Amino acid sequence: MPWNPDLYHKFQAERAAPFYDLLALVDVRPNLKVIDLGCGTGELTRQLADRLPNSRVTGLDNSPQMLDKAASFSTSNLVFQLGDQSTLTGTWDLIFSNAALQWSENHAELIPYLFRHLSPGGQIAVQVPSNHNHLSHQIYRETAAEEPFHSILGGFQRHSPVLTIDEYARLLFDCGAEKITVFEKIYPHVLEDSDAVVEWISGTALVPYFERLGGFKEKFLQVIRTKMRAAMPESPVFYPFRRILFSAKKPH
Repeated sequence: MPWNPDLYHKFQAERAAPFYDLLALVDVRPNLKVIDLGCGTGELTRQLADRLPNSRVTGLDNSPQMLDKAASFSTSNLVFQLGDQSTLTGTWDLIFSNAALQWSENHAELIPYLFRHLSPGGQIAVQVPSNHNHLSHQIYRETAAEEPFHSILGGFQRHSPVLTIDEYARLLFDCGAEKITVFEKIYPHVLEDSDAVVEWISGTALVPYFERLGGFKEKFLQVIRTKMRAAMPESPVFYPFRRILFSAKKPH
């Protein structure tokens, strides 16, 4: 997907907050072989690498635009490469992913697949947004189903593959994982108005729609903005962003 790093960074502080909660779940040990799935523009991967002494960290992303930005953070212990997180290869002491696995389908298969790529004693630590039932998401899906967008999109809808916390806990248990931690947390954000909410989702959830809409992108956004202004007329707007975090270890 053609990501826009500048738009994504518009709310950088708000997007970074869950990263620190995820980082707190990591069992800090030296000399780890680490992969950061969906590393994006690399700033947070740099912080992950700085936290892990004498470790070798690889940032993986499928966006050349994001990796162009990430390149400046490369060091002798941190490299970035283009790749698909859902076809991960190799064996890793830590598989880390902050706000990226939601772009890969079928988590019931994906999580066990990733778990198999942990070395004995290795850890998986993941954060995914679970905000797909928020009003803003309901409105853009509703709009995509209306004409002329339904025809332009060919009926396309992108439904979140994110599971419930109970389902992630069960998946990890069925993998034979130890020290399972799974929880959901709301990160309260205060945005200027409903237009700011639309701008937020424009940097993430709307990206696969934009790449299919061509010249109708602005019209699509205009309809969404109009609906959002009617649904959320207040200013400022309280935006409760719901996220799931989980961690588990593979037995030795």
